[in-house]
Amino acid sequence: MIRTPRLLLRPCAPGDLDSLHQLWTDPEVRRYLWDDVVISRERAAEVIAASTESFTTHHFGFWAVVPAEASALIGFCGFRMAEGSPELLFGIAPEYWGRNFATEAAGAVLRCGFDELQFTHVIAGADEPNAASHRVLLKLGFKQERRVEREGRPELWYRLCSA
Repeated sequence: MIRTPRLLLRPCAPGDLDSLHQLWTDPEVRRYLWDDVVISRERAAEVIAASTESFTTHHFGFWAVVPAEASALIGFCGFRMAEGSPELLFGIAPEYWGRNFATEAAGAVLRCGFDELQFTHVIAGADEPNAASHRVLLKLGFKQERRVEREGRPELWYRLCSA
């Protein structure tokens, strides 16, 4: 469990399926997170199961983002392995955008990654038109490394190295 001044982050669990599926299929969220594909509940359950397994194997995965004064999940944030590196992913429900929740949650999991898990670096990617995610990554100190085209979608990739 990770606490910040405004948030509680806990590992995603099977009981989060309905909330995460709703978040991941929201048109504004899936536009960039799932390349605008409406994923099935089964796919969402697979992602949660993979995250649970990753916590067992690597001590990291996806955390549910919950406001400290509430109990409802408003997003997720965490890591998965990609290209042999921990990759940061995050998503916040649109009604909570513009309040720095993504930056606060991502900053907390990055501290965990660098301080507790001894990461040497973290990568992150965002679709080129996703200006909000680029702002979050830059605020957190990520440096842009490359631009790629994936299935016709331009993406910008970033790296953050330990101090």
